[in-house]
Amino acid sequence: MSAESGVMVETDALADHQAAVPFRVSERYRSYVVWLLFSVYVLNFVDRQILTILMQPIKEEFKFSDSQLGLLGGLAFALLYSSLGIPIARRADRKNRVSIITASLVVWSVFTALTGFARSFTHFLFARVAVGIGEAGCSPSAYSLISDYFPPQRRSTAISIYSMGIYGGVFLGLLLGGEIAQAYGWRTAFFVVGIPGVVLAGVTKLTLREPPRGFSDPVSVPVATETPPMGAVIARLWKKPAFLHTSIAAALHSFVGYGVGGFYPAFLMRSHGMSVAEVGRWLALVTVLGGLVGTYFGGYLADRLSTRREDARYQLWVPALSTLVSVPVALLIYVLPDKYAVIALMVPAGIFGAMYLGPTFAVTQSLVSVRERAVAGALMLFVTNLIGLGLGPLLTGMLSDALKARYVGMGVSDLLATANGLRWALAAMTIVNVWSAVHYLWAARTLRRDLAA
Repeated sequence: MSAESGVMVETDALADHQAAVPFRVSERYRSYVVWLLFSVYVLNFVDRQILTILMQPIKEEFKFSDSQLGLLGGLAFALLYSSLGIPIARRADRKNRVSIITASLVVWSVFTALTGFARSFTHFLFARVAVGIGEAGCSPSAYSLISDYFPPQRRSTAISIYSMGIYGGVFLGLLLGGEIAQAYGWRTAFFVVGIPGVVLAGVTKLTLREPPRGFSDPVSVPVATETPPMGAVIARLWKKPAFLHTSIAAALHSFVGYGVGGFYPAFLMRSHGMSVAEVGRWLALVTVLGGLVGTYFGGYLADRLSTRREDARYQLWVPALSTLVSVPVALLIYVLPDKYAVIALMVPAGIFGAMYLGPTFAVTQSLVSVRERAVAGALMLFVTNLIGLGLGPLLTGMLSDALKARYVGMGVSDLLATANGLRWALAAMTIVNVWSAVHYLWAARTLRRDLAA
């Protein structure tokens, strides 16, 4: 039934059985829901990305290579985060999504704090894997909840607001991580950012309501009483070219984003002589100006154009164009000698680079039925995070080490070779976004047909 009708609709009860109950929400509560989930996602990325700003001091203490840092910052987290996301999402399509988000929040917050006790590479590896396990239940459940609270014509904007949590989390992680590490050491930074998640978990459980499935969809959309088999959902999605190419495009974009973003602090420290606290402050500002603006504007623009022109393909044309434009802007970052010019260019690069998020996941939610949304979101996250988060930082680190060895073999000093190796590794990674834009355009070619199906 429609959200405005106020009649009896089907929903999941807390006792895991289904019952017909009246459910109404105000626009104010809808706003509260999306901004609460934004706050949850902020802590998700604070705890996920805190390692980024702390890489250099950790490297200096433990003598880790860039490849090891790339493994910790990417693959170690991504393996279980990506693989567990799908079975947890399967449960989210059947059970209470609020409870799943709450439990996930507690787990990843606790293990983030425990990372501060790490004494070896193995300890770091275990802690990052555990954080990945905790965070696996967050976004698929959140995408499904948002899709039930917001109608299709507002969905990209709502998911963009939630996705802004990525950059809000990176902002706080960089700012707090840099300042705390400078004053009290990197271990204290892990302790401080892990604790607030437990408090927010309580707020989420007490105030976030579980909506009926399909609550904000048009009345013509059928609401299934049974969850389809997970294998059938995945098979149907992979047969839709729009989903296949969108997932490849998002995975390549994520590959660049995580691969480059994970080494931005190290790049500024090595190539421009900035301190950890200075890098934290500047990158935090860049994240707010670039990431938050780009994420929101991407969703808003996609919704506005697709609604006004009655063409859903704008949901994919917007990320295609913004991704393509981001490449030449980003490449200038690695060739300019002045650090303030570099930081200034990171803002437009961040805006164009973040515009893909809302439309990508909104399209994913629109390609499935209401009891398949969490699995669809998890499948998209599986692809993007396994390739992007799992391989992006790792391959960036490996390429950086290889280029450093080449420079050293040419007689360049170790310090300069380390800086230049990373600089050109980041430039090479950035070019991959051209490939990403091509797949967004391919996905748009069949989107209307796949939505109708």
